[in-house]
Amino acid sequence: MTGLALLARVCLVILFPFSGLDKIVHWNTAMKQAASSPLGGARAMLVAGIVIELSMPACIVFGWHPAIAALVLAVFCVATAILFHPFWNFPGFWSGTSPEGAAHFWDFLKNFGLVGGLLLVVMATTGTAPGAHAAHGVASPSHAPVAARRNMDRAP
Repeated sequence: MTGLALLARVCLVILFPFSGLDKIVHWNTAMKQAASSPLGGARAMLVAGIVIELSMPACIVFGWHPAIAALVLAVFCVATAILFHPFWNFPGFWSGTSPEGAAHFWDFLKNFGLVGGLLLVVMATTGTAPGAHAAHGVASPSHAPVAARRNMDRAP
């Protein structure tokens, strides 16, 4: 992994460990937020959130099953956006008459921005991203010399 790729991964996931630690340090406040979910099971949800936020970023940064870790974090971001940032419940969220609704709206969008970055990690680590083969040091057939491409075309 290049230095730039490592920096990108660190920047993408840096907020998660801090969020997990914040949930531990401010347990009662985090428990109130978890209890606001329509799903129930606040304690289990909070513990699961802490485990996800502390472990999955490390997996992504250190390259231990990064695609799985990125998918777990992406699902986590979608779930938290929908469960805890219901901007649609605040009629004036866009007009500025509901500052709380506007905050939820921006947090909702930020979560989906993270989802996009996490899906790029999945694509890059599974070889499904455009140019992924070249990024991993494997030339794609379109970059091979013409004679080599001819030989590939003849291969069974």
